[in-house]
Amino acid sequence: MTRSILITGCSSGIGYVAAQTLQTRGWRVFASVRAEADKARLEAEGLESLLLDCQNADSIEAGLAQVLEQTGGTLDAIFNNAGYGLPGAVEDVPVEALREIFETNLFGVHDLTRRVIPVMRAQGHGRIVQHSSGFGRHVMKWRGAYNASKHALEGLTDTMRLELRGTGIHVSTLNTGPVTSKFRVNSIPQFERWIDWEASADPDRYRRQLLPFLYEDTGPAPFQREPAAVVRRLIHAIEAANPRPRYHITPATHIAEALRRALPQRMLDAIAARL
Repeated sequence: MTRSILITGCSSGIGYVAAQTLQTRGWRVFASVRAEADKARLEAEGLESLLLDCQNADSIEAGLAQVLEQTGGTLDAIFNNAGYGLPGAVEDVPVEALREIFETNLFGVHDLTRRVIPVMRAQGHGRIVQHSSGFGRHVMKWRGAYNASKHALEGLTDTMRLELRGTGIHVSTLNTGPVTSKFRVNSIPQFERWIDWEASADPDRYRRQLLPFLYEDTGPAPFQREPAAVVRRLIHAIEAANPRPRYHITPATHIAEALRRALPQRMLDAIAARL
């Protein structure tokens, strides 16, 4: 029997590679995107695609309804992959911007997952995979809004995993480090929309540190990996008999976890402040 999975955020990067890879492994993949042009492109490539905007409750409801209509009311797995970043110092992030990033990175994920859980309860099994980040457990400068959204997702997911224990529904978190994608480029419009960096308390710091990172192609980050590295862990999370609660992906996340266990917080802060 063909297994089915809904993946959000499939226009590029990890979601796109995951959709292609799982389809070749025999999964029936429902690859969701926000833009009609991306939907048409994925369909031309042979993927089943649908429109689903994690910032819009009506879109979430309609998208899932479309999937369940196609599957006869079942769904074996969901990969909550959609999300974006908002670079900027915490003191410069407007409350409205924080609310908006939480709509996609947390509230939309929660809404979609809550709608899927009854389906999985009824069928007696399911896999829920949340795409968090290394920044869901650690932090770096300029990423406060993203860090906060992923920390919140971690807390919600860890609690859900305990509450669903024994139901046949397995919940896993992917803590991904630097991966080749459009994540940095896609964050530029958010930065330009929300961050008035020239009015910041320290605009020179933006010029020295953040603007070059955003606008200059400096090549791969240290320890950067290709999306396939994430997809390999996703495959284990949805196919293994006993999936792990958490997957640390790329050397950067393993190093960060080791330092977290070995060093006091003051020293960790001193290291992170220099990055």
